[in-house]
Amino acid sequence: MSDDIVIFGGNSHPELVKLICDNLGVHPSDVTLGKFSNGETNIHVGESVREKDVYVIQSGCGHVNDIFMELLILISACKMASASRVTAVMPYFCYSRQPDIPYTSKGAPIISKPKEVYTFESHPGTPVASSLLTRKPGSDSGINLDKNGKGLPETNHLEHPQPVRVPQSELTKTPSSSRIPMISGKKNQEIAPEAGELFNAQNSGYKLWVAQSGTLIANLLTRAGADHVITMDLHDPQFPGFFSIPVDNLYCRPLVQNYIQHHIPDYKEAVIVSPDAGGAKRATAIADALELSFALIHKERRSQLLKGPPGATLTSGGTLPLSSKPLIRQLETPLKTPEMRKSSSSSKIIQTTMLVGDVRNKVCIIVDDLVDTSYTITRASKLLKDQGATKVYVLITHGIFSGDALNRIRQSSIDKLIISNTVPQDRTIEFLGKDFVDIIDVSRVFGEAIRRIHNGESISMLFEHGW
Repeated sequence: MSDDIVIFGGNSHPELVKLICDNLGVHPSDVTLGKFSNGETNIHVGESVREKDVYVIQSGCGHVNDIFMELLILISACKMASASRVTAVMPYFCYSRQPDIPYTSKGAPIISKPKEVYTFESHPGTPVASSLLTRKPGSDSGINLDKNGKGLPETNHLEHPQPVRVPQSELTKTPSSSRIPMISGKKNQEIAPEAGELFNAQNSGYKLWVAQSGTLIANLLTRAGADHVITMDLHDPQFPGFFSIPVDNLYCRPLVQNYIQHHIPDYKEAVIVSPDAGGAKRATAIADALELSFALIHKERRSQLLKGPPGATLTSGGTLPLSSKPLIRQLETPLKTPEMRKSSSSSKIIQTTMLVGDVRNKVCIIVDDLVDTSYTITRASKLLKDQGATKVYVLITHGIFSGDALNRIRQSSIDKLIISNTVPQDRTIEFLGKDFVDIIDVSRVFGEAIRRIHNGESISMLFEHGW
């Protein structure tokens, strides 16, 4: 490398900074990162950057706000010191997604506490494939055959739901099935116990609005002096549109494909699985490149109550008490039970997952870009095992693992976790063990991207072939 390149590393991922510099054949430049007694970030650049090409490597993990402020101040310091160009290298780009988890009445996200046992079930429970799909006609499975030899389920367990008329006085007291947060809290209930239910019933069209921070983050980086941004596997592929400067979004897909080919036995018989609809494009690209089958897990988050008139039946879109059993069993539960009245007074987001594709007696490879709380992948792995999968691999680009995510993964049906080192994974390996976790090194891709950008070369080959 030439002498006019300078690489600074932040406090977020020193190990990755060293690996990238080793691939480039340079040493990280001298910079002192610290804090004042009141918590303010203090940075001292110990090397001249005048008219040089500067790359600041900082992954958006750990204490995100402190890390991001450290990045901004370091970029600004280099720009004010007359650096020719400053490039922000963010293996994991923070604030590139918005949380889709429920919130408390005070605005704090609801994060579950560590438990001894996890069920990994969605509520209501995910329907499991019946014997109609897994057994041959005529087998001893309790299935009747019609004159054409096709299987017919026994109908003696099915009951047609009977509509129940609800008094007019109860209609105004029934909360609607909107997705807005239910009004809760003792203060409101003391003043008017029915205020929350009436508010939600009269505002069923209101949708919860979440502030989007994409433009703000882009403006902060640009105003700080960043001329270029390099990142990997943005959660939202449209995020570069917030920037007025070039953004190179590298892909981990070539590295994932290489791992599947060389480290998963009999991978040609495996199935690539997307844990949600948002990752279907990524998973199908890998499946097409390797000529493998593809499956999709449809994940739906919705409010606690089903939409429809109060007290109506399931077939007419009414509300039914929540249960972990399949919906066909809920029909046997009488309406307007005390359990339903109790559950209708609180706001909860229920999640249902359903599998589209055939995974029976096959190895499943779940591919995702980011895992934070691990709810999605743990529920997906249990669903795959329930549907007959023999083994479940999970390949992730960014592993945040906040809260009790690692504990959930350890108790889940996942057989192997493969994750890149865009985020430090020392705690993950220590908690789950080296035999359970494999690390994909992305330092060569970032190192080659920095070298090519510094020399004015194209980086398009990194999108398809990696390095």
